[in-house]
Amino acid sequence: MALAKELRALHLVALRRGGDPLVHVAKERLDLADTFFGGCHSAANNGHERFLVTDRIGAVQTLRRTPLYERHAARGARLVPFAGWEMPVQYTSIVAEHRAVRASAGVFDVSHMGQLSLAGEGAHDYLQARLSNDLDRIGDGQAQYTLLTNERSGIVDDLIAYRRGTDDYLLVVNAANVDADHGALGETEDVSAEWALFAVQGPEALERLGIELEPFTFREDEVLGIRCLVAGTGYTGERGCELGCAPDDAVALWDAILERGIVPCGLGARDTLRLEVCYPLHGNDISPERTPIEAGLGWACALDKEFTGVDLLRRQKEEGPAEKLVAFVMEEKAIPRQGMRVAEGGEVTSGSLSPMLDVGIGLGYVRAELADPGTTLTIDVRGRPKAARVVKKPIYRREES
Repeated sequence: MALAKELRALHLVALRRGGDPLVHVAKERLDLADTFFGGCHSAANNGHERFLVTDRIGAVQTLRRTPLYERHAARGARLVPFAGWEMPVQYTSIVAEHRAVRASAGVFDVSHMGQLSLAGEGAHDYLQARLSNDLDRIGDGQAQYTLLTNERSGIVDDLIAYRRGTDDYLLVVNAANVDADHGALGETEDVSAEWALFAVQGPEALERLGIELEPFTFREDEVLGIRCLVAGTGYTGERGCELGCAPDDAVALWDAILERGIVPCGLGARDTLRLEVCYPLHGNDISPERTPIEAGLGWACALDKEFTGVDLLRRQKEEGPAEKLVAFVMEEKAIPRQGMRVAEGGEVTSGSLSPMLDVGIGLGYVRAELADPGTTLTIDVRGRPKAARVVKKPIYRREES
């Protein structure tokens, strides 16, 4: 209950401060946590593996903890419920952590992400028939962004496929969608419990780790004395890598990363970073009710092959969608939030204050005729109309020196 009161107090303070990034913590990203409010108490499971909370209807739910829970708590991280896990949303401030990633390097504990494995004869063909992108375009040691779609062409999840061999794949999926993905890909094995995962991101990330790595490639290697899967992937728009290791090695690897002067960052900064570069968030910007064509993810769909929902996508690409996901920047002082209405027709799906641009930014679905860059939109910000402008993605671009 103390956590619930603290977060609600943060929200009230943030509303009074207007542009303060605490709004983002207490409202948008912690809206998920709100479903757990009502009461909390700890439960012993190997000392600190589980955390019980009571939701609004009195049902007890269990939050999972990553191997780094004690490290996060010792550093004073603000821990919140997220996608069934108790995760750090920030250590110092979202803005400071965000800017550290843009300027140098930051590390995120993303061990809540799920991993599905499929190996053996026919694995490639099985996934090729179910994932939207063309796995024939990547070779061993390469990774690919792809989508899992349903019969209505909605996006069940967006994920990364790592090709370890001709018939050997590892899929990294969103934490909230592990069960749905595993259900849709019934031949896969859920190996999430075998992995801890860190994202080390920023222009100095690879140099500080002492590794060289091309984007969307991966290999097994030793990093700072720990055996890892080292992948040139991430969710911030910066160069860097994701490091997957055994859970028993997680604390040692985390400590070694921090010793390199890399800043620990929470999920709050991860969200503002991805929003500045217009990476979609499943559950906000993409969902089983939205198609890749509407979301601007047609580039991740190989429409010349067969996969679930492809016929509708082919028609939608030819005819054009009724709505499109656009990026926008506020023209007036205001911070857009998920669920706010667009007066001309549409809804905000993600919004925040941009730590790099110091203006309100967001993503949202609007009628297709309103999707061109330069179009003026009116966002209903808590009952007050505020002007915004559609911009070309990404919203933030690093200035070339």
